[in-house]
Amino acid sequence: MSESTSAPLPYAGIRVIEFTHMVMGPTCGMLLGDLGAEVIKVEPIAGDNTRRLLGSGAGFFPTFNRNKKSIALDLKKPEGVEAALRLIATADIVSENFKPGTMKKLGLDHESLSKLDPRLIYVSHKGFLPGPYDHRTALDEVVQMMGGLAYMTGRSGDPLRAGTSVNDIMGGMFGAIGAMAALRQRELTGKGCEVQSALFENNIFLVAQHMMQFAATGRAADPMPSRISAWGVYDVFTVKEGEQIFLAVVSDKQWAIFCKAFGLEEMLADPRLKTNNDRVLAREWMMPVLRSHLASRSAAELSAVFEQNELPFAPIAKPQDLFDDPHLNATGGLAPIRMNDGSQSKVPLMPFTLGGERPGIRLQPPLLGEHTSALLREVGYNDAQIAALKTHDIVTGD
Repeated sequence: MSESTSAPLPYAGIRVIEFTHMVMGPTCGMLLGDLGAEVIKVEPIAGDNTRRLLGSGAGFFPTFNRNKKSIALDLKKPEGVEAALRLIATADIVSENFKPGTMKKLGLDHESLSKLDPRLIYVSHKGFLPGPYDHRTALDEVVQMMGGLAYMTGRSGDPLRAGTSVNDIMGGMFGAIGAMAALRQRELTGKGCEVQSALFENNIFLVAQHMMQFAATGRAADPMPSRISAWGVYDVFTVKEGEQIFLAVVSDKQWAIFCKAFGLEEMLADPRLKTNNDRVLAREWMMPVLRSHLASRSAAELSAVFEQNELPFAPIAKPQDLFDDPHLNATGGLAPIRMNDGSQSKVPLMPFTLGGERPGIRLQPPLLGEHTSALLREVGYNDAQIAALKTHDIVTGD
């Protein structure tokens, strides 16, 4: 069930205490945990609500909470906060993604904790960085709408959120990158600091290329479905038996290869189609000709020809298809994971290697409070004290 790398992981020996839920905060902890940190997830007595989500949220917990330990504390009671403070006293990093003011009410905000330990690194994941919007409640979809991403994704007049929790996930990644930078800074200065990552600012980073297109050209970027492509052939084709496939021809060399492979010598010789820019300007009449020419071929046949000739192509996959993807399975990109109901599945690992190996799964997503007693003993509680905390519903778990 577990995987390990032969070399020490880069953040082994770093302890992270996370007060997180949903996607953004847990992504930060997962990344640090995958890279070797000991990540302790502080959950409420009833457990992280993410454990119980349905629909599009049903996979959140197993996806973003591997390589973590769980302790369940009632932070509404002083004894629960005291236990949290004892854990934090052993930590290098605290990570949280609650509403502004929540951690301050508990005395677990950066200002309070940094007085206790100036070396502590505090990562705060929010909707907005401090400013005029920071009082607003943000969601991934909210910032996609106000940050131009939904406009760019949908058809004109029909803004559409991207098909994944892109800002939540990347916001957590930037939180982790900030924590890594703060660890290095601490090596240089001896002091910790607060790291802030935010959904809205993350979204603006994602659409910067479209902002700068306007700055460079004076012309607003069109939504992706109606944009003028930079490439002559860069499209989804509907082919034999209604199958679909994405095909691309993005250089003059590729155009020659493509035309020869599919018997389109007349188009190759057509002076109106000589360069990529010529083909972009000719798309209105060129693309119907190409679509008609390829329509009788199967997606598999087209894939084989494009792959043989090193031309860009892609089958149109659904997320569930990826469990059986031969490349992901052959390269160790998927690892066994325990689902919320105890069943087994596979989950994608981080999309990079260290020394040729993918950081793997050392700990399955924890059961609620799975490590409560062990962690409490580690910070000085004896068995009688732990039993009393459980009796008064201040902690729960094993």
